[in-house]
Amino acid sequence: MMGAIQAIRGTRDIIAPESYYWQWLETTAQQILDRALYQEIRTPIFEQTALFERGIGEATDVVGKEMYSFTDRGDRQITLRPEGTAGVVRAYIEQNLQAAGGVQRLWYTGPMFRYERPQAGRQRQFHQLGVEVLGSADPRADVEVIALGTDILQALGLSNLSLALNSVGNGGDRQRYREALVAYLTPFKSELDPDSQDRLERNPLRILDSKAKRTQEIVQAAPSILNHLGDDSKRHFDQVQQLLTDLGITYQLTPTLVRGLDYYTHTAFEIQSGDLGAQATVCGGGRYDGLVEELGGLATPAVGWAMGLERLIILLQKIHQPPSNTPDFYLVSKGEKAEPQALILAQKLRQANFSVALDLSASAFGKQFKRADKSGAIACLVLGDGEVEAGTVQVKWLADKQQETLNLNDFLDNLAELKQRLLGHRK
Repeated sequence: MMGAIQAIRGTRDIIAPESYYWQWLETTAQQILDRALYQEIRTPIFEQTALFERGIGEATDVVGKEMYSFTDRGDRQITLRPEGTAGVVRAYIEQNLQAAGGVQRLWYTGPMFRYERPQAGRQRQFHQLGVEVLGSADPRADVEVIALGTDILQALGLSNLSLALNSVGNGGDRQRYREALVAYLTPFKSELDPDSQDRLERNPLRILDSKAKRTQEIVQAAPSILNHLGDDSKRHFDQVQQLLTDLGITYQLTPTLVRGLDYYTHTAFEIQSGDLGAQATVCGGGRYDGLVEELGGLATPAVGWAMGLERLIILLQKIHQPPSNTPDFYLVSKGEKAEPQALILAQKLRQANFSVALDLSASAFGKQFKRADKSGAIACLVLGDGEVEAGTVQVKWLADKQQETLNLNDFLDNLAELKQRLLGHRK
């Protein structure tokens, strides 16, 4: 006998009761985003590799180390999407959404793929929920997306959250800061961790969020990017901070926050949870005013964020109990005539918004009654061939063991009354 095939490392099955939390999270987010008139966009799971090399940046860890890339049968270089923004921007350009004018408010959710070391809240196939606002350079757009992220997390009942805020300026600001940072770090090169030594020439800003202890100590005294912002960048960031204050959203200025993708400009932010340990970020994003043009579109300012859903699920499981998955009715049947009629009755009740568990075992009534008791149902409905011939159904109220025989047509004609009786027995 061959061994059972298992899920690939870094992937996992989502089953009940965990799936309840996913459904709740996605529904809550969609309701909030619908009220803000964000529209859903669904992009392909795989794209041309060049999209991410150009969009994210070849010097990033995502492109350099973590992408799932392959050559397909048409000799095309293909990559499973490691993040959502580049695909949304590609669709924005390809579908000519720019032609509609004004501001495009979009949201998405789905699986992403990165070859990372699996751990709690981080898988190689992981899921993100994201929003993108394309077509506005207004600081209010930055604060709108931050406020929406905050609203979603608070609606889920999460607390112990903090907002880390920074500005990475525009291209000129970053070039000036890069030069100052390299000048500061170069004397410490031999003390930096190996990854940071490699980044010193390729992508020095990424050294700022290194997790290596000695590198962190060195970075603490590094120049601040906030001291290298030009007048326009400073004005934009000042307005973002004032608007957050106006909305009562507290934040912590974090000059070392640069995010891991090259396309960010101006505002960068993370919403972090104090209940997650080292992997604390549950929502991260910022402004990316140059990405649309970089990918072949017209110059278009944009801002957005993504939430890591696996980490959110961990938090939700800590603070909420899933609802009991108990039916209104447990329907038992036995007999050549009764079993097909039980299916018909179950469907009619389900269409009337009752939850019905239909026993499909065809076992003896005694065994079915035991399963009905264990199900937590409010009532057990019983159909045998005798009930079908008489046009009746037996109703056993499981809490108090009361039993009654009802005319089946009357039973179905009085479902509103039945709903009230169910509520009475549920108390």
